[in-house]
Amino acid sequence: MESGDTDLLYDVLISGGGPAGMTAAIYAARSGLSTLLLTGPAQGGQVAYTNVVENYPGFPVIYGTDLARKLSEHVQSAGVQTAAESAGKLELSGAVKTIRTAEHDFSAKTVILAQGSERRKLNIPGEQEFTGRGVSYCATCDGNFFRNRTVAVVGGGNTAVGDAIELSELCKRVILVNRSDQLRAMEYLVERAKEHENVEFLYGYESVEIQGSQKVEHLVLKKRSSGEQKILDLDGVFVAIGILPNTQLLKGVLPLKDGFVEAPETCETPLPGVFAAGDLRKKELYQIVTAISDGANAAHSALLYLQNHPHE
Repeated sequence: MESGDTDLLYDVLISGGGPAGMTAAIYAARSGLSTLLLTGPAQGGQVAYTNVVENYPGFPVIYGTDLARKLSEHVQSAGVQTAAESAGKLELSGAVKTIRTAEHDFSAKTVILAQGSERRKLNIPGEQEFTGRGVSYCATCDGNFFRNRTVAVVGGGNTAVGDAIELSELCKRVILVNRSDQLRAMEYLVERAKEHENVEFLYGYESVEIQGSQKVEHLVLKKRSSGEQKILDLDGVFVAIGILPNTQLLKGVLPLKDGFVEAPETCETPLPGVFAAGDLRKKELYQIVTAISDGANAAHSALLYLQNHPHE
């Protein structure tokens, strides 16, 4: 059902239409809870913008748009009410919680926050143009497309070095480009990366442009100390400089660490009846399957909360 009811006090109100939010909606509805899912302009989250997904169990290969559509169809078949609106203001401290969008106010006994995150971008020429055509933000998702080819990994943290290790098993040559003179990754990861002969390290270089015709062909670098330019001939660029959780609305509402909501596997936050699921929750692995796990856990926690607070 489309468009939420502003006069109804829902059992569960979910903010975010990605895998975590949609899974939470399915589980909540199947538990008999009145549920409203605020999807934003389009359902699917980052999945809808992923070209091909090859690591989702049960689907060896599936287009991101198809997976997003299947999740959306499952939400509809579960009888979940949806509204193509985004949270604008949150009032979460009382027994009745309210999310204000640009169009309406929706209220519920519990709220699941699942607005997701965005991969941090380099913001250089060519990056947006070649996203999906050689530029990737997920080695686990897209590494297999670059088998026996040359790629660069941009970044110096645990994710970047881990991506370089993972890609070294697939790619002919992996060039790790770090803008500082030393890596921020844990030492054991760095040592593991150095064990792979096809992994090279470039220190002190800043990425300034991605070039190509129909797909990525070059990464232009600049030495930070001298301004010297260096051009890498390659087939792909993996950007691993962190993610940006969509938690701007939560500043001053919930305690954040590095912009993420700190919550255990139950997805409970310090605010009673408020839960955090998906990529905005601080954790080790950010994947579709971990977001879905969070959604199920958050819905279950919301159910337990409602059972323990029947008169609120």
